[in-house]
Amino acid sequence: MDNPRTVDSAASQMINKSTVRETSMIADIKSLIKVGIINSNLITTFTGFWLAMYFTGASFTEHWLTFILTMFGTAFLIAGGCIINNWYDRDIDHLMSRTVTRPTVTGTIPLNVIKWMGISVTSLGFIILLFTTVEAALFGAFGWFVYVVLYTMWSKRKYTINTVIGSFSGAVPPLIGWAAIEPGLRLEAIILFLIMFIWQTPHFLALAMRKKDDYKAAGIPMLPVVHGFKMTKRQMVVYVACLLPLPIYLVSLGSIFLGVAFALSFGWLVLGMAGFIMKDDYKWAKWMFVYSLNYLTILFLTMVLVTLSFPF
Repeated sequence: MDNPRTVDSAASQMINKSTVRETSMIADIKSLIKVGIINSNLITTFTGFWLAMYFTGASFTEHWLTFILTMFGTAFLIAGGCIINNWYDRDIDHLMSRTVTRPTVTGTIPLNVIKWMGISVTSLGFIILLFTTVEAALFGAFGWFVYVVLYTMWSKRKYTINTVIGSFSGAVPPLIGWAAIEPGLRLEAIILFLIMFIWQTPHFLALAMRKKDDYKAAGIPMLPVVHGFKMTKRQMVVYVACLLPLPIYLVSLGSIFLGVAFALSFGWLVLGMAGFIMKDDYKWAKWMFVYSLNYLTILFLTMVLVTLSFPF
C-alpha cells in the first residue's frame, strides 16, 4: 500500500509544477504583448475618445458599446504589433539583459506559434475597430504599420532617427479614440497627436541612455550609442521645450488644465537642463524617464477631470 504522505507529497509537487507552468505562461504572454505599452496607450486612447464626446456634445451612455470596441480593438492591435516586434527581434533580444527572458529567446513558446499569434491578434484588433468607424480602424492600421514595418523591420537597426519614426505609431492612439466618435477630427485631436509625438522622443531617449550598453551589444544605433550622451541631452531638451506652447491650443479646457500643463512642461524642461550640470548621467536619465511617465499620466488625466461636468 502506498504511503499516504508520499502520495500527498507527489500530488503537491504536481500541483506546484502546474502552478509554475501556468504562472510562467502568463508571464511569457505579458512579455510578448508588452502590457506596460498597452496600458499607457489605452490611457491616451481613452482621453481622445472622452474629449471627442466632450467637444461634440455626445453622450457616453449612447456610445458605451463604441467605447468598449475602441478600447479592446486598440489593445489587440497594439498587442499584435508588440508580438510581431518580439518575433522579429528574436535574433538580437538574447544580447540585451532586459529582453533575454522573452519567450522568443527562451523558447518556451514556439516561434511559429508566436508569429501566428501576432497576426491573429492584429487582425482581431483591426476587425473590432472596424465596428466603430473606418477612420478609427485606418488610424490603428497606420500606427501598426509604422511600428512593425517602418520602425521594427526597417529603421531600428539602421538609423538613429528610429526613435522619431516609432513616435508616429505611439501618437496614433488618441486619434483612434477620437475618430471612433468624430471621424473628421479637429484641431484638438491633432494637438493630442503632437503632444504624444513629441513626448516620446525624450521618454525613449532617457531609456536608451539607461540601456546604452544593451543597445550597443545588440548593434542598435540608438542616439546615445552613436553620438553619446551630450548630443542626446540636447535633443531631449529641444523636444521637451517644444511641448511648452502646445497647451495653448487646448485653452478651451480651461485655466486649471493650462496651469497644470505649463507646470508639468516647465518642470520637465528644468529637469532636462539640469542634465548639463549633473555628473551622474544615468541617474539623470532615470529621473527624466520617471518624470516623463508622470507627465503623460497627469496631463491626460487632467484633461479628463476638467471635462467631467459634461452630461453623460
